[in-house]
Amino acid sequence: MINKKKVSSGFIYFFGAFGGILFGYDIGVMTGALPFLQQDWGLENAAVIGWITSSIMFGAIFGGAMAGQLSDKLGRRKMILLSAIIFAIGSILSGIAPHNGNIFLIVVRVFLGMAVGAASALVPAYMSEMAPARLRGRLSGINQTMIVSGMLLSYIVDYLLSGLPTTMAWRLMLTLAAVPAIILFIGVLKLPESPRFLIKNNRLEEARKVLSFIRPKNQIDTEVKQIQDTIKEERYAGQNVSWSSLLNSKYRYLVIAGVGVAAFQQFQGANAIFYYIPLIVEKATGNAASSALMWPIIQGIILVIGSLLFLLIADKFNRRTLLTLGGTVMGLSFILPAILNLIIPNADPMMIVVFLSIYVAFYSFTWAPLTWVIVGEIFPLMIRGRASGLASSFNWIGSFLVGLLFPIMTASMSQEAVFAIFGAICLLGVIFIRTRVPETRGRTLEEIEKFGESTRKTA
Repeated sequence: MINKKKVSSGFIYFFGAFGGILFGYDIGVMTGALPFLQQDWGLENAAVIGWITSSIMFGAIFGGAMAGQLSDKLGRRKMILLSAIIFAIGSILSGIAPHNGNIFLIVVRVFLGMAVGAASALVPAYMSEMAPARLRGRLSGINQTMIVSGMLLSYIVDYLLSGLPTTMAWRLMLTLAAVPAIILFIGVLKLPESPRFLIKNNRLEEARKVLSFIRPKNQIDTEVKQIQDTIKEERYAGQNVSWSSLLNSKYRYLVIAGVGVAAFQQFQGANAIFYYIPLIVEKATGNAASSALMWPIIQGIILVIGSLLFLLIADKFNRRTLLTLGGTVMGLSFILPAILNLIIPNADPMMIVVFLSIYVAFYSFTWAPLTWVIVGEIFPLMIRGRASGLASSFNWIGSFLVGLLFPIMTASMSQEAVFAIFGAICLLGVIFIRTRVPETRGRTLEEIEKFGESTRKTA
């Protein structure tokens, strides 16, 4: 049915982006809840702590993969609504988990993670299909800003609730994640379906109606024609491309580059900081983790400022230059505390937290947003859907493994040693960027594809 009531473009873009805030909120909320959960349930097993924290990323691996296929059948809007419902139900179930119900909480968070993964795939897709072409280049940065804003919001909520009794504190922290999910559901009820989905399903008049909300009248026919042409190209690609095509020598160079960047972003250890910063401070200072909830807020503020900085500089510097700068400083920020700890054994234990803040600052405007810019630019049209899905899967797998293994690693070795390992991975990422990833700034998608082919021939 065609919605006869006009919806403003501002309303569409706000609630389209709000999914990013919800995604970030659910990722960040466990950071503050975990110390209280540990106290309440007497959790000491590092593997259980890792599973409770990382289970949401485990679910996201599958949620992201299924969301793309289901949204092609049901529509972007319906899938975002479904994700919001799962968010709300999963948040409430997390908050009412039975005492010492480790398995229950892990299973519920896997369920919740499916919605997180779906949101991570659906929100950028919906926004890119609704926004005019002149705004699409900045969407990756804007989506990143929304995600880190959601994380910061969750850190602030955790801090404000930290004065409550232990049991009530963590339960309320997790349950309140349902509030932004409900807001998203109500907002998206009024959103139109994306014109691209409508045209793909032969609902041309509805697509024109939606475009009339967000485009000047003289651009509607041109955009409809462009969407129809793109859909034809993608259908041709889908009929002639299989998973084995990604290993074809014609595409292999660019597939390795894009998937490698997505994997390195997570294996560099950023999420170890975001999920466990109160526990990191506790181990460094000996003070209770539940009293260190100001640190996540500081990290969240740094992330938001960095994402805004990226919007200013995104197209002024080469992608490889920013990734090299970020990866080098990030690596040194992880390695230097270990070296200084060997030279000065009695150094201030908070030194490591200062270096972690430097890491977060450089990560926030380099590897965090640029990974998804490169993933969006580097894959040729024929394999773009499958290759982007593979890159996203490797990214979520890395996120899951870091969340799972960090507490296990710190239980068997010093924090400085663990972060030094992540630092070495950061520096390996820089070498990968310099040797395996082509520069994509200012190049058309066709030029990037030709560069990949020429590199294959000369390799």
